[in-house]
Amino acid sequence: MYSGLKKLRQSARRKNYVYGICLGIFSAAIGAPAFAQDATNNWAHVTSSIKQDAATEAKIKEILGTMTLRQKVGQMTQAEIKSAKPEDVTKYYLGSVLNGGGSWPQMNQKAALSDWVKLSDDYFKASLETDLKTPIPLIWGIDAVHGNNNIHGATLYPHNIGLGAARDPELVKEIAAATAKAVRAGGINWAFAPTVAVVQNPRWGRTYESYSSNPQLVRIYAKAYTEGLQGDLKDPANVVGSVKHFLGDGGTFNGVDQGKNYSSEQELINTFAQGYYGALSAGMQTVMITYSEWNNDDALKHPNSPKGKIHGNQYLITDVLKGKLGFDGLVVSDYDAIGQIPGCTKDHCAQAVNAGTDLFMVPNDWKAFIDNTVNDVEEGRIPMSRIDDAVTRILRVKMRSGLFAENPAHNKYAGDVAAISNKALARRAVSESLVLLKNNKQLLPLATDKKVLVVGKSADSMPNQSGGWSKTWQGDEVDNSDFPNGETLLASLKSQYGDKLVYSADGKGVNPKDFAAIIAVVGETPYAEMKGDILLPQPLTSDDRMKADKDALKAVAGKGVPVVTILYSGRPLYINDILNLSDSVVSAWLPGTEAGGISDVILRNNNAQKDFRGRLSFPWPSDPCPPSQNVEQGSYKPLFKYGYGLSYKDNKSVGRLVVKTGNCPVK
Repeated sequence: MYSGLKKLRQSARRKNYVYGICLGIFSAAIGAPAFAQDATNNWAHVTSSIKQDAATEAKIKEILGTMTLRQKVGQMTQAEIKSAKPEDVTKYYLGSVLNGGGSWPQMNQKAALSDWVKLSDDYFKASLETDLKTPIPLIWGIDAVHGNNNIHGATLYPHNIGLGAARDPELVKEIAAATAKAVRAGGINWAFAPTVAVVQNPRWGRTYESYSSNPQLVRIYAKAYTEGLQGDLKDPANVVGSVKHFLGDGGTFNGVDQGKNYSSEQELINTFAQGYYGALSAGMQTVMITYSEWNNDDALKHPNSPKGKIHGNQYLITDVLKGKLGFDGLVVSDYDAIGQIPGCTKDHCAQAVNAGTDLFMVPNDWKAFIDNTVNDVEEGRIPMSRIDDAVTRILRVKMRSGLFAENPAHNKYAGDVAAISNKALARRAVSESLVLLKNNKQLLPLATDKKVLVVGKSADSMPNQSGGWSKTWQGDEVDNSDFPNGETLLASLKSQYGDKLVYSADGKGVNPKDFAAIIAVVGETPYAEMKGDILLPQPLTSDDRMKADKDALKAVAGKGVPVVTILYSGRPLYINDILNLSDSVVSAWLPGTEAGGISDVILRNNNAQKDFRGRLSFPWPSDPCPPSQNVEQGSYKPLFKYGYGLSYKDNKSVGRLVVKTGNCPVK
């Protein structure tokens, strides 16, 4: 039993609580006891598992005392590998590089591990060739959000929304540890993960990056993920993590990406900050700031807390995160985010520096950023004490992570092909994350000794199966060949049915009555932030992303042959029409590269039948225009509540549902 659950049980009897949670790890049953946390108006100090030590702090102070202003600002600068060569690292004292989604060595999507390691080695060596009295090694950051999703051939795990349904923090810890090895395999030692957004409105295009709408589940998972990814930073497999995005990105009005969060400060503490408490207690070393705004009147109660972009909010970054919470690692900005602060540009923002950000992700405008920031200090707009604090924190993280002791390109896992693959773990994660929404007449599990028809393009689409942040930022512009070691659901089913399986992507040209059952795979096409938003007045159906697959389902349903629908989606969607066309419906979320985990559960195995363990970590909408927080309120009730999920022992039916169409009112 995970230790955090014990504390939640102890608090469940208290009178003052805000959120209930059904958290059984292995087989959470509907109606199980609820767990809760006391509401509070205060920011609590976090005791980190990684402590400061006097020798390291003395060394940092010594190094800092030998550095010029330009060298210090160089350390505060993070450039994209597309725009900064190794010789630039030497010349400009760059402290960090990153590769964003869709960026690879020599811009080769299929770059070999050896290419990644060589480039890492080149950057690292270049950082030691400056005229600094004490050479400072460079740190490379990468978006490895469900496995090392940038590396060709790497295993991709279910996105966070699926892991939330699994209710298994130990599984999350294992996946984080496996991801760390995969990052190390590329010669890199910093992963921008985990996302701990507590999403309240599934219209947000990043909903699948959230474990749950419940802050306590997110807190437990954040701790587990940090323990798996970072450990104590002493094991060769450990990498630095980055908990993101601080603060409240899952609570923007109408679910708009990079939008406005109107929460009170108490709501920030009790809902959106909970993942940070979990991650920071486990020793998380870096925090990434959100693009979003905090626009509640509570913001104006504090000095240096303007309404607007949190990148410019000194109260939240310095007073709360670094002060009240006690965070002593580094704060990093998001991609070009400082340019969104009024009065700032992508390469110039004294307000963001003064607010407390330490390392600036200025991917393409980094040269101008260095010049402008140096000028701001020289002209008194930024105090030198703020620069020294930033560099102190950067050096602290670099020392703790072992960069001063070992070149990441020389790590034992660097270049190790085996380190990017853990198919068995991913397959198990898929099987645990599946949620059975409907199983009328106990249709599932299916026998494999009779003919089956499979329809839907998503059945044979690795991009739809993996979602965004898979090889590219949006998960687009890729095909099955870009995932050479993965297995689609169609391939997995063929391995079980052999020539008894017939596949028709569009459901045409086949007679459903020739088959004992039909498996329809209906999926959203991939998306990530911004492009994934379902903006009002659009209904919460994602029909534009699933039209071809839904048409295939319609072509074969209602012909007297039982239909099982497997749904690939990055959020709970209004699918009353799909439910009506199907006898069984499985929410498979975005399972990643190992869809065999779906076959393991939906197909009959007389020797060791796997059952459905997944339980909804978000409520499921009953209306195409649900309230922003899709919970019971007034006359509205979700179709399936938080914690819902059938198993094979359940003999329950979902009746025919009313199907509503049309656009939503804009509020």
